[in-house]
Amino acid sequence: MQKTKDLYLLWYGYYKSLPKEHRYTLGGKIDILLTEIIEAVSSASFLVREEKQPYIKMAIRKTDAIKIFLLILWETKSFDNKKYLALTGKINEIGRMLGGWNGQLTKQNSPIGK
Repeated sequence: MQKTKDLYLLWYGYYKSLPKEHRYTLGGKIDILLTEIIEAVSSASFLVREEKQPYIKMAIRKTDAIKIFLLILWETKSFDNKKYLALTGKINEIGRMLGGWNGQLTKQNSPIGK
């Protein structure tokens, strides 16, 4: 949860400096996806084990979409290398954590893992 919040705060600082043509398109979409990831992770953290996985999978899908949108912003020179690397480093770390959480839940929820 803390890492997603930290990512959002970093993103928010960069969002304000995006060129206008991307701030309200890709920037707005990334902003929405990040808040949805925070919501999904928050929801999953309070659910019983058997109900967590759909929220984690949704957060993983949204994380993957953000990676693509960030790449587009970088390729169009809306982000410099430093900002792109800072954001992708954090989003990749969150993706790994979500993937590990999903894998753990898959094992725990499988008939063999019980």
